[in-house]
Amino acid sequence: MALEINARRLMSHLEELSSFNRTPGEGVTRFSYSAEDGEARKYLLSLFNAAGLGVSVDGVGNIRARLEGSRPDAPVVLSGSHIDTVLHGGEYDGAVGTLGALEAVQTVAESGAPHSHPIEVIVFAEEEGSNFGSTLSGSKALVGKYGVDEMKKLKNPEGKTMYDMARDAGYDPDSMPSHLLRPELVKAMIELHIEQSVVLESKGIPVGIVQAVAGIKALEIRLKGVSNHAGATPMNLRQDPMVAAAHLIAQVETLAKGTGTGSTVATVGRIQCFPNVSNIIPGEVRFSIDIRDTVRSGIESVVDGMAVLAPATAVSRGLALEIVPVSESAPVALDSGVLSVIEACAKKQGTPYHRMNSGAVHDACMFAPLVPTGMIFVPSRGGRSHVPEEHTAPEEIAKGAALLAETLLELAR
Repeated sequence: MALEINARRLMSHLEELSSFNRTPGEGVTRFSYSAEDGEARKYLLSLFNAAGLGVSVDGVGNIRARLEGSRPDAPVVLSGSHIDTVLHGGEYDGAVGTLGALEAVQTVAESGAPHSHPIEVIVFAEEEGSNFGSTLSGSKALVGKYGVDEMKKLKNPEGKTMYDMARDAGYDPDSMPSHLLRPELVKAMIELHIEQSVVLESKGIPVGIVQAVAGIKALEIRLKGVSNHAGATPMNLRQDPMVAAAHLIAQVETLAKGTGTGSTVATVGRIQCFPNVSNIIPGEVRFSIDIRDTVRSGIESVVDGMAVLAPATAVSRGLALEIVPVSESAPVALDSGVLSVIEACAKKQGTPYHRMNSGAVHDACMFAPLVPTGMIFVPSRGGRSHVPEEHTAPEEIAKGAALLAETLLELAR
């Protein structure tokens, strides 16, 4: 018999969590290490304690809440997500995966179903990068990618480091070496998350089983020309970086569509113009390029194309050019065995599903190279996320959490 979650309890927990918010009425703003984050974590700890779970908190604020199995020394099955948000974000990004994992674990415990492996809910700190501009910082610290030195270099706009903010919030970042993930002690990790796109909604399918997460390469293009009077400088004597930038920005779409993978996306999301005055020819223009694909060759195709087009454009207009690498992460393939378990559980429940990829990065990406990892998606209305309008229907959240519960139990047997 398939497990049945308590959907009303889950939605009540989600509603309560959303109240810990710096911008009520204007979306949810809850940065890691803020006062709102601290209160939200106290609330989660109260839920974990009430559910009878054993709780531990590491040096950057990652929380683990454990339901023991009949073999406490067996490798653990993990599930969870994050509770931090972007500025004026939504109620569901991260929260569904965190409280969905709690509901799944409670459902397993209340069912009395035997399982030998422990199951843990994990709550990651600083997933969004809202403080320091670096995503997945909590999970990076947990897997050893960020040590104390890296935490002392990550700074918020006010110049405060992740190390100091964690300490001020009551954590001990110096203790992280003793909290590092030990892959041999983990059987699998599953993350439930809202899709943040339109695929599931457009297909009318309630659940996505994620096969791969896109890699990302971020660049900044800097074009320097000659700033001059907008009225007194003839068109044929200008060294205008804005015109060159406009040409290159238009080519980003062409490059992404032409990679041949069918899954490449590229976005120019930020443009800076100096001095940014209406009657002055700009002296410098900078713009970002965010390139993503589940296939590495798609990313490199766009990068290589821009490496040819940008210098040629700059030379033709007498401009100086810099192409600055900003950040990079490789595409991540999720574990086929774990995906098969999720698929079998969906069939057992009679839940329609769609195998798909993720264009957004998630904490699961930090686990996938180390332990068998899977992800479950639930739809996002209109594909909206990171905005106040972000919404997933209660019945869709319930289906995702029920599938998660069934999958955790199967993996923990």
